[in-house]
Amino acid sequence: MITSKQNTKVKLVQSLQSSSRTRKSENKFVIEGIRLAEEAIASNWKTDFVLYTDEISQRGKSLLSKYENRGVLSTLVSTKLMRLMSDTETPQGLLVVLVWQSMPLPEPMDFIMVADRIRDPGNLGTIIRTADAAGVQAVITTPGTVDFLSPKVIRAGMGSHFHIPVLSKDYKQLESLSKSLNFYLASVNEGFPYTDNNFQLPTAIVIGNEAEGASQEIIHLADKKIQIPCLEKVNL
Repeated sequence: MITSKQNTKVKLVQSLQSSSRTRKSENKFVIEGIRLAEEAIASNWKTDFVLYTDEISQRGKSLLSKYENRGVLSTLVSTKLMRLMSDTETPQGLLVVLVWQSMPLPEPMDFIMVADRIRDPGNLGTIIRTADAAGVQAVITTPGTVDFLSPKVIRAGMGSHFHIPVLSKDYKQLESLSKSLNFYLASVNEGFPYTDNNFQLPTAIVIGNEAEGASQEIIHLADKKIQIPCLEKVNL
């Protein structure tokens, strides 16, 4: 059992949990809990190692066996250390370090979502999960958007990171994509109703920053604005 917070694995997990720079340099990220771990193994995601406590549930023990049967090293840690490493208030006793596998953009590409300067991790995770559910081919984040591998984004994504390409592009690269896709900027109270739009055409739907909206670079690329009509009494 690992009991020292000076252990190299413990220190790596803590750094991955807190530092976007570490996640990028190590090309790894952390998932916590049974459900995400099940999603990762079902998607055959490359795993570095697993840490668990003796308080893990029976479902967790069964899942642990699956990881071990695939040759993944699992190590018992103390409950105190798990709480130290965890990004959640109530750890489930299972923590997995995964290797990031960047999926390529699909060909042909005709339906993507762009998250422009989204700052709230929960919002970005929800966007990724919604895109996955709606059959979007990929989610692209722009400069200034929260790291899509941060712990809160991963939790809010609920496993969709394993199903759909999620990657970052700069505005120059997006300008190149705009030559083959119609960029539609989601707006709160202006633009065309979404029902008037032909989404059968090659489409990129852009979601702008929560407080400030889309960047000028994106506004420049947008073919038009679209909105979901709401009753006037609703405060947006």
